[in-house]
Amino acid sequence: MKDRGKKIFLAASVIVPFMLYCGYYYGMMVKNAPYKFSEFESITYRYGTGDTLLNQYDSKTQNYQYLDSDDSLVKTKLKLTKDDLLYLHRKATDYGFWDFPTQIRGRKDQAGANSPHYYIKFTYKRKSKEVYFDLNYDGNPKLKDAVRVLIETINKSLDDAQARTETKKPA
Repeated sequence: MKDRGKKIFLAASVIVPFMLYCGYYYGMMVKNAPYKFSEFESITYRYGTGDTLLNQYDSKTQNYQYLDSDDSLVKTKLKLTKDDLLYLHRKATDYGFWDFPTQIRGRKDQAGANSPHYYIKFTYKRKSKEVYFDLNYDGNPKLKDAVRVLIETINKSLDDAQARTETKKPA
């Protein structure tokens, strides 16, 4: 066999099967991904100080309650659009939400009664992911930053949706 023929044979017997296997393997991973937006059902978001998570939003029921600046509990309906939910799903993916531990809490001796706590849950048809986050968490700073940015993103989406709702109301 000539040198060129040997190279072609090597490529055909090693590289081509490897590429076919990679295509099959990653195709199956994408097909069976547990957190696909096409299977998205709802997001639940709660936050508050201490053990009371008075502020909460559920996209399935569209119930939104929060404490306003006068410490009055406001209950309202708030609809996030499909684009808003897709944006939150993608941001959760970008920040690695699916790899977060379920409990991200500070040490017991540091957790104060006034420490902010957050609960985030993304629900899909086949699976769901929930995370409890304590702002007093003093572990991995990258993890803490990722959760904080995700929380800011969710708050911004809720604020934007609320602003849209208020501008649509007749005077």
